[in-house]
Amino acid sequence: MAVNRGTVVLMGFAEAYAAIETAWSLRDAGFRVVAFARRGERPALRRVRGVELHSVSPPEESTATTLEDLRQLVRTVAPAAFLPLDDASVWLANALEAEGLKIAGATGHTGELALNKALQLDAALDSGLPIPPTEVVASLADLKVDAYPAFVKPARALYEVDGRLVRPTGSVVSDDAELARLADKDWHPPLLVQPLLHGTGEGLFGVVTKRGVVGWSAHRRIRMLNPQGSASSACASQPVDEELIAPAERFLAASGWTGLFKLEFLRDGDGRAWLMELNGRPWGSMALARRRGFEYPAWAVQLALDPDFVPDVPRDPPAIVCRHLGMEIAHLAFVLRGPQSRALTTWPKVLPTLREMTRLSRQDRLYNWRRSEPDVLLADTWSFIQFFARRAVWGAR
Repeated sequence: MAVNRGTVVLMGFAEAYAAIETAWSLRDAGFRVVAFARRGERPALRRVRGVELHSVSPPEESTATTLEDLRQLVRTVAPAAFLPLDDASVWLANALEAEGLKIAGATGHTGELALNKALQLDAALDSGLPIPPTEVVASLADLKVDAYPAFVKPARALYEVDGRLVRPTGSVVSDDAELARLADKDWHPPLLVQPLLHGTGEGLFGVVTKRGVVGWSAHRRIRMLNPQGSASSACASQPVDEELIAPAERFLAASGWTGLFKLEFLRDGDGRAWLMELNGRPWGSMALARRRGFEYPAWAVQLALDPDFVPDVPRDPPAIVCRHLGMEIAHLAFVLRGPQSRALTTWPKVLPTLREMTRLSRQDRLYNWRRSEPDVLLADTWSFIQFFARRAVWGAR
């Protein structure tokens, strides 16, 4: 910790789900945390002690203006490293790296891989990771579905369109009529068409160092913000599936990956885990990893500053459950609203959902909670509910 004391780390965007837990991880490791938010936003991160918060132009309005704001911020605070927190900041990281700033995340080829699901699936297939049958569609005119139900989603996490970043979302379709309605969406090909798989979402996490992958951990999703598929509102730790380690290591090694990662799977009723995507930045359920002693954000920055760094991994991490209070409230709203496609036949029931949400145990923990900073959880919960209601994203991922 003494080595890191006062070393400035820039991170953003501050509205990212993982921002608060990442700031605590960096601060606990002795770093000085400087963060940036989209101008006009008031993220709950402002309540975290010791974090210096700045505003930049949103890349959804102008990527050129955002980059200029970031360049000015870098000149002002002189960070030792930049830690991207969401897909937009991963996209922006390439330009910052080109100007000499160390990036504690994916850039270049790995940055493109982190944002391009089609590339991920090709690389996973070559490495022996199971992937769903997938058709890559180059244009809307070619969009068709051979077997329903299906899931249609963008191949990229985001797109640059007319100098702005655009983040389209996927849709479940049960028949030709639902597919036809997708023509009204703001699609940006290429698109991926996959069969709709039912099962339990799982995450496989770690850090790639010179010695290979260290700090393996895993979780399963208990509930998602949107039951159709989205961030975890509640998740539980679980043992790492040993059968996934070797192909995951091949996948990461072949891509030249370094630093933290999340491999997201869906385990079907037959027990087979299908790769859904790779994330190359801190993930929303970071609270669960940190409560078990896996300080992935701090490790990622230390590795960027010292390529020989190897983290001190917990030997006997506790089994816990973690919940995001704001997302749990929004999850209940999704359940009450009901499914938006006839293909979603396993939609949660209201009363069982209420019973599960109110069942607590000694294993339970909360995202973004710290006894010494209780106002952070209050601000985060209120901020999330406001964000959710203001944008009325009941159908978004």
